[in-house]
Amino acid sequence: MNLRRWLTPGIGVKRWLLVVFVGLLLLALAFAHMLRQATRDLDPGGLPGSILDALTLQALPYPVRGLIVALVGVAILIGGAIGLGRALTDPFRHGDGHQPLVELIYQKRFLARGPRIVAIGGGTGLSALLRGLKEHTSNLTAVVTVADDGGSSGVLRSGLGIPPVGDIRNCIAALADAEPLMNDLLQYRFPDDAEGEAHGLAGHAVGNLLLAAMTAVEGGDFEEGVRRINRILAVRGQVVPVSGQPLTLHAELRDGRTVDGQSSIMVSSGIDHVWLTPREVRASQDAIAAIAEADLVVIGPGSLYTSLLPSLLLPDIREALLATAAPVYYVCNVATQAGETGGFDLAAHVEALIAHTAPHLVDVVLANNQFGARTPTGWRAEHVNLRWPPAVQPVPRLVLEDVVDPANAHHHDPARLADAVLRTFERESGSRRRSVSRSA
Repeated sequence: MNLRRWLTPGIGVKRWLLVVFVGLLLLALAFAHMLRQATRDLDPGGLPGSILDALTLQALPYPVRGLIVALVGVAILIGGAIGLGRALTDPFRHGDGHQPLVELIYQKRFLARGPRIVAIGGGTGLSALLRGLKEHTSNLTAVVTVADDGGSSGVLRSGLGIPPVGDIRNCIAALADAEPLMNDLLQYRFPDDAEGEAHGLAGHAVGNLLLAAMTAVEGGDFEEGVRRINRILAVRGQVVPVSGQPLTLHAELRDGRTVDGQSSIMVSSGIDHVWLTPREVRASQDAIAAIAEADLVVIGPGSLYTSLLPSLLLPDIREALLATAAPVYYVCNVATQAGETGGFDLAAHVEALIAHTAPHLVDVVLANNQFGARTPTGWRAEHVNLRWPPAVQPVPRLVLEDVVDPANAHHHDPARLADAVLRTFERESGSRRRSVSRSA
C-alpha cells in the first residue's frame, strides 16, 4: 500500500526515482562493458574462464539468459523499494500505526493544490463542513463567530474577559490532522466529582481551557493565541476568530421585546432583526485577507441568527464579501431550529440573511432536497421547505443536492456537503463574479 502511495501522481517522487534508475542503468552498462572486456582476456579453457562462464549462464541460449537476469533484477528492485519505503516511513508512524510519512507527504503536496476556501459561521454546522472540505484541500480558512455567551465559553468569557472559544475549539478539532483522537481530547469535558458536586473544572472542555491558556501566554492577544494553537495542533488550514474582541448579540422580536445574548436569542421565536455591540468592533485582519484571496467563500451551515449573522454584521466582513472576486455560497440548514427559525422555509432563510447584509452578497444558495433521513427521537424541528424564489433582488442561483446525514435529519453529512460544494464550484469555476461596489 505504501509503495503504491509513493507512486501516486503529484507526490513528487517518481521523477527522482527515474533519475536514480538512469544512474543505476549507466552503472550497469559500465559493469557489462568491463565484464565483456574481462571475458576476452581470460583463457576460455582455464579455471577462471570456466567460473565466469557459469556465472554468466553461457550454457543457456542468449534470450533465456536475458529473461532470467531481467526477472531477478525486477524481483530485487521491488524488494529493495518496499524495504526502503518501510525504512523511511516506519519511524514516522504514530503509536497506532496511523499516518505514515508517505500519507503526510501526499496530503501536503496534493491537498496544497486545492482551492482556497473561506468558510464563515459557527456551531456544529461549520465544523461538519470543514471535516468534509479538508479531504479535498488544505487551503481552508474558518472564520468563526465570537458572540457565544453560554456554557463553558460563557464562563471563561465573563471570568477572563476573552472572546468565547467553544466554536473555535470545534473548528480546530475538525481540521486537526490527528482527528478523531484530537477531537476526543479537545472536546472532553470535566465531569462533576463523585458526589455530583460541581468543582472549578466541571463543565469545561479541554480545548476551551487550552485556548484560554494560550491567550494568557500571548499576553492577552486572543488572535495570536488562536494562531499558535493552529500551528501546535497541525491544523489543516487555519481557524480565525472573526474579531479579537467578544461581541454581544441583541434581537428585537416582532412583539417589540428586546432579547440580549446568543443563548437567549436562540430559543426566542418571532425574531425581527438582530444587531451587535459594541458597534465599532474591527474584524480580524486575517479574516479580511483570507476573503480577499479566496477562490470560494461559503457562509454556513449554521444557526441563522446566532451563528452566521454575528460575523456578517461586522461592516469589515460585509465589505470584504462585497469586494471579493470569489463566488459566495450560502448553505442553508437542512432543518429549522425550534425558536430561532421555527417555521422558516428556504426563501425565509435567504430573505432574513439578505435583509441583514446586502442584496448582492450571495451568488449561490445550496439546499438539501432529500427528506428520507432518520428523524432523531424527540426532534422538535422540521425539514426546511423548498419554497423559492425569495423576495429579494437579484435572486441567487439555487442548487439542490442530497447533503443530509442519513442517520440524522437534523445534520449535514460532511462528505456529501463538501462534494456538493466542490461540484458546484467546479461546474461554475469559469465565472468569477465581479466585486460589488460598496454603494450597492
